[in-house]
Amino acid sequence: MKKLKTTRDHTIYEKRSGRYAVKDKRKRWVQGDDKVAVLRTEGLLKTPEPKAAPAEPEAETAEGTETEAAAE
Repeated sequence: MKKLKTTRDHTIYEKRSGRYAVKDKRKRWVQGDDKVAVLRTEGLLKTPEPKAAPAEPEAETAEGTETEAAAE
């Protein structure tokens, strides 16, 4: 692993696989949501943008069947 960045509270390493490892100032490994928060703060992880909600075609087809049934 190579050391990428050292902050006041954390040390960030990059593994050979391209993934990241984080140690806190007490030399303990940081895992889970805390690790993700540190990597996002340092700009190493990008937050995915939410996808646009697709139009609801089911509501349109349901309305269309109701009007056809009323016409008969």
